[in-house]
Amino acid sequence: MSEKSPDAQHTEPSAPPTAAELAARSTGLPANAVIVQGALRELGAAGEIVVLPEKAPTAATAAAQLGCEVGAIANSLVFDADGAPLLVMTSGAHRVDVELVARTAGVRSVRRATPEFVRQATGQPIGGVAPVGHPSPIRTLVDTWLSKYDVVWAAGGHPHTVFPTTFDELVRITGGTPVDVE
Repeated sequence: MSEKSPDAQHTEPSAPPTAAELAARSTGLPANAVIVQGALRELGAAGEIVVLPEKAPTAATAAAQLGCEVGAIANSLVFDADGAPLLVMTSGAHRVDVELVARTAGVRSVRRATPEFVRQATGQPIGGVAPVGHPSPIRTLVDTWLSKYDVVWAAGGHPHTVFPTTFDELVRITGGTPVDVE
């Protein structure tokens, strides 16, 4: 048995990589985008994750990179609805009327969630929250304005990723309720 030098550094073994991390290495997609892509496949969605050259934290930046109208961007906004997460998929052309959404959702109050609340509810960062791929299902409202577009673009779990979908598919894969949000 050999003795360790008192100066030898002891390092803890790192945790083994998750399946998403391993898939991310082979696909080049961020780990959260791999999770979202898997959820899209499981749900029978047609779209594939697209990696944008720059972050797309706003509808305007996403639309500029995709060459589409801002209204065709499906913003994923997470709200704190009486302590529970509420995902509102809204057209990039709209601002959410939180009082209208609270009445529609049947809750007392709806307020913007903190980044920590968003991460806990979705497992994804603000600026990249996808409509699917969350640790648990999240009640979702889908802006009816998005139905005006043949193709809408939603975030793919990371600020650099998006995927194409349709209004009908977005409602189906989220189990969402179509509503007016403005």
